Amino acid sequence: MPCSPREIGALFLFEKLSAEQLGRLCGEGRVERFEPGPVYAEGDPATCFYVMLEGTVVLSRRVGGDDVEVSRTSQRGVYAGAMQAYLGDRVRQVYNNSMRVTEPTRFFVLPADTFASIMQEWFPMAVHLLEGLFFGSKSAQRAIGQRERLLALGSLSAGLTHELNNPAAAAVRATATLRERVGKMRHKLRVISAGTYDRETLADLIDIQERTAERVAKAPVLSPLEASDREDELSDWLDDHGIPDGWRIAPTFVQAGLDLDWLDQVAAAVDEATLPSAVGWLSYTVETELLMDEIADSTSRISHLVDAAKQYSQLDRAPFQVADVHELLDSTLLMLSGKFGQRIKVVKEYDRTLPRIPAYPAELNQVWTNLIDNAVSAMNGAGGQDRPGTLTVRTARENDRLLVEFGDTGTGVPPEIRDRVFDPFFTTKPVGEGTGLGLDISWRIVVDRHHGTLRFESEPGDTRFQVLLPLTAPAPDDTPEESA
Repeated sequence: MPCSPREIGALFLFEKLSAEQLGRLCGEGRVERFEPGPVYAEGDPATCFYVMLEGTVVLSRRVGGDDVEVSRTSQRGVYAGAMQAYLGDRVRQVYNNSMRVTEPTRFFVLPADTFASIMQEWFPMAVHLLEGLFFGSKSAQRAIGQRERLLALGSLSAGLTHELNNPAAAAVRATATLRERVGKMRHKLRVISAGTYDRETLADLIDIQERTAERVAKAPVLSPLEASDREDELSDWLDDHGIPDGWRIAPTFVQAGLDLDWLDQVAAAVDEATLPSAVGWLSYTVETELLMDEIADSTSRISHLVDAAKQYSQLDRAPFQVADVHELLDSTLLMLSGKFGQRIKVVKEYDRTLPRIPAYPAELNQVWTNLIDNAVSAMNGAGGQDRPGTLTVRTARENDRLLVEFGDTGTGVPPEIRDRVFDPFFTTKPVGEGTGLGLDISWRIVVDRHHGTLRFESEPGDTRFQVLLPLTAPAPDDTPEESA
């Protein structure tokens, strides 16, 4: 269609241009008429800059599997398309949204290359300012994003160190005590071997020792009342048979699952004079078994924590893989357990029938970390130290997507800031405690990287952030996110 310099000169975008400049625009651009339907699609190469002359235009963004309308207008002069063409090859030139028209609509269309050259020729200072703003914002966002990840890493490292210290210290204490007990057991064995025992009696003692070790491994869990009653029984038996320090030995025997029948078997195997030495020797046997169980439990917990750290970081796994979200959630909760303390209760409501999903697990762990950290902060600010909080992590299936929900009993998100929570650099935390990028990064990981949805519902005492992830996914795009 013919291009009129007078018509495009009446648009607010071009109203300050000279007649010569308007003539050049008409000469290098064109006017096109589009029937109702799509004009361009999000993600396609950005080849043109569009300025609406008349009609109605609708802009939308792809969120998960849905096209979400972000703008609808009939205002003359609105523009869209290759608006960053002036940046050239330094930025991937694709359409950032989809555009369609709902009625016959005319556009002034300028090729992206022409738009870029005209911008640089006519507005060189403006181009430099825009470049500085664009790249400066990206650089600041990247730097602060890295700081946020370092802060999170420091917090996670502190929590992991604390969690590792407890079982490690327990293993060290148990090892030192075990060394002492083994030394005393050797001494008792020497005393017994110096006695007048025949081979059959010694064999009986060794048999009782073996069966004692087996009973320790299968010791029942008693209630405090049951344990107290049994300790009284064993203590009385030991006192009646002249065993010194029966009150000290009895709790160890009860913990090992030993009872009066077992003591009677020991008494039947040896004579009365050597019974104290035999019981003492078997007491050390029980203690060594219990200490070895404690060491095994401590080292197993350390191994579990290391596995959780590997699961969280995904260092030894492919970036894109089919993953179990429950494993990811558990590893993140374990890594962040130091933040919960005694005041925050964690409730897991998992639907274990949910399938594994294709995802970037390390990035999802970053999302879980950001959402859990925000929930803990909200609860720490709710009612002080005397009021407990509850973090509820729930998974479920919602149509063809997997839902992960983080609920907290904190102060809630005030209505006046709900439209801004996902904005970059927006934070309600005190200066120095938050960068304002946690939810922005989470949004881009969930929406842009996984084609999912991130939303929330909030009222005081009940805030729920929900992540919806597709059960299936297209071929992965391994281009790294700038903030992921």
